[in-house]
Amino acid sequence: MRYYDPDFYGKRPGFLAYLAMGLIGALIGGLIVAVIAPTWGLIPTPQAPRLQGRQADIAPPVAPPASPGEPSPIITIAEKVGPAVVGIKNMSNGGGIFKAHPGIEQGSGSGVLIDEQGFIVTNNHVVEGAEKLVVSLANGKELEGKLIGRDPRTDLAVVKIDPSQAGKFLFARLGDSDKVMVGELAVAIGNPLGEEFARTVTAGIISALNRTVEVGEGQKFTLLQTDAAINPGNSGGALVNNQGEVIGINSVKIINEKVEGMNFAIPINTAKPIIRDLITQGKVIRPWLGILYRGVNINDQAKEQYGLPVNYGIVVDSVVLNGPAAKAGMQDKDILIAFNDKKIATFPDLQQALEKTKVGDNVTVTIVRDKTTKALNIKLGEMPQQTNP
Repeated sequence: MRYYDPDFYGKRPGFLAYLAMGLIGALIGGLIVAVIAPTWGLIPTPQAPRLQGRQADIAPPVAPPASPGEPSPIITIAEKVGPAVVGIKNMSNGGGIFKAHPGIEQGSGSGVLIDEQGFIVTNNHVVEGAEKLVVSLANGKELEGKLIGRDPRTDLAVVKIDPSQAGKFLFARLGDSDKVMVGELAVAIGNPLGEEFARTVTAGIISALNRTVEVGEGQKFTLLQTDAAINPGNSGGALVNNQGEVIGINSVKIINEKVEGMNFAIPINTAKPIIRDLITQGKVIRPWLGILYRGVNINDQAKEQYGLPVNYGIVVDSVVLNGPAAKAGMQDKDILIAFNDKKIATFPDLQQALEKTKVGDNVTVTIVRDKTTKALNIKLGEMPQQTNP
């Protein structure tokens, strides 16, 4: 059944009315063509054949240049930083019995040249387990890379090439990630899916700061979040600000069919001291208490249940034999509640407090044992190197 407006269909319009309606229709039609025609070129072209694997993220539109004719800052960034990004192949001998065996590629990633001496910063997981590293430069040269050091705890590593064999190359300038703001431009440069797509540039924004991301078996990182596309092979590449400065080392992304564009980079200010230690010492020297923590914290319920004097703190699961804490008298199941008078409610609180100290420092740790508070004086030792994070 159709319903009509009786007032409209009750009267027939006259000739002048038809004429007026025709003119108005022609005018509106012309305006529609004028508005739509310039956008016809924006209609998406047919989708390119999909590569095997996960489809790349689509970068969001970037703001137009400030004035007509002025190049996009992304062009300048790509020209300035792109040549400093290298490819890194992780090679093994493949178990061959012949010394001339060419090797088997176990994986590949990216890296960033950071000085004229040929030092390259990358991810630990890019170089881990390598028997040989092959570095591909923007000038087309491939050189063997020497592993200077790696740090599983921060997923960082440093590789070096011989600058005398590299020919002319550019290196990137490191920025200040503490000045990064949510919403500012972020450009990722790396080698997604290998050398075929070397120095791919994707753009987006800084989506969030200080994101705690758990990777693998309980390994936690505090990272920058960006929606600039980061894909397999981008690991170890550069995250760059609008000044062409490296503000992060691309590291991980969330792969889930329900989300897109959740990618993460190690803040460059986190990386700088690690890079320095790896270059100068081949390892990262960290202060160490010598305790093991299994994730048990004290809360209001535990306080009431066990009659504790506090409703916060972390439970020491065990004390490492002959470690600094053991030598100072700490015992298994002690509740650690303060470090140099700083309240410790969670394990990250303790990590942050330790980061402000150095090996050999004498610190005061407050514990609760048998419902009694006690202070221990501990001389910090050097954390043993961990091959498996």
